[in-house]
This record gives sequence, structure tokens and C-alpha cells, in this order.
Amino acid sequence: MLGMVKNSLLSTVEAWPYRLLSKGEKDQVSYEERAYEGGRFAAVELVGKPFDEASKEGAVKLLKYVGGSNDKGVGMGMAAPVSMTTFPAEDGSFQQKVKVSVRIPSQFQANPPCPTDESIKIEERQEMTIYSIQFGGYAKEAHYVSYAAKLKAALGSDAAYRKDFYLCNGYDPPMKPYGRRNEVWFVKE
Repeated sequence: MLGMVKNSLLSTVEAWPYRLLSKGEKDQVSYEERAYEGGRFAAVELVGKPFDEASKEGAVKLLKYVGGSNDKGVGMGMAAPVSMTTFPAEDGSFQQKVKVSVRIPSQFQANPPCPTDESIKIEERQEMTIYSIQFGGYAKEAHYVSYAAKLKAALGSDAAYRKDFYLCNGYDPPMKPYGRRNEVWFVKE
């Protein structure tokens, strides 16, 4: 536990590498199109729990893993953002299935430590292009749903992206009271 706290408070946070492709704005809604590098990710899937509860539980598991709960007992530092893959229901709310993931820091990409928590899986992911909208504050399900609707409206019918899921992203540790960054990402088809 101490390793997790030390890792999240004292370590540097590595940003997931990306290229900005374009910026857009429609009806006072700003968004970006970005291309993100692929790589190895630590991920945990939670089913049967509301989004806010599942995302918090998953994030804590991943913080413990990068903080030293792994076969090498090494604190890896933190990478941002923590991404929650969500699956919208017909009404726009989230199904009770969330995959929480974080990109493994560059220094450990080639040979990531094995998690001691068996629910955490190491996944290889390909590069992806996304549409992103950013907002502040402490984000909950209602905020992500609201900003996903704004992004959908801003993109209109011209943009081709996955409709079966989207990513909700948090960049800051829970103890950061202001200047918080959250984003909703639609994955381009």
C-alpha cells in the first residue's frame, strides 16, 4: 500500500505518446483528433458493478500493480491517462461492464513485470486514432455520458467511429483538488 501511495504521489507521470492530427469546434464544443501509439497495457475488467464503483476499484488495482504489487516488486511510476472502456446501453447510460487500463511506462514496455493480482492482464494494443473532448472536475458516469453526447453532436454524421464502446479517461490522482483533466475518446474506424 505504501508503494502505491509513494508511486502515485512522488513519481513522475508519463503521458501516453500521441500526435495531434487536427482540432475542431462546433457549437462552442472543442475537440481534437489524435493518433496514439500502441504498446503494452495493464487492464482489469469488472462486471456487474455500476461504473463509478467499478472504475474506482479497477484504478486502485492498477495503482497497486504499477506501485510494486508485481513479481519484481518494482514501482514503475505512473502513466496517464487511466482509461475506462465503457459500453453504452440504448439509453446512453453505461452497461455494468468496465475495462480499466493504463499504459505501462516506456521503461517497462519491452518486459513488463507480471501482476500479483490475477485479475490484471497485460495486453498488447495497436496504434489508434481517436476523437477527444476534455473537461475538468471529479468525473463520474453522468459527466462522461454528458460529454460523450456533446462530442457526438460536435462530430455530427461525418465522422466514422466505434459506437459499441468509448473510452473515459482520467489524468489526475484522486488527491488533486483542482486543475483536473478528464476526456472522452471515440475510437475512429
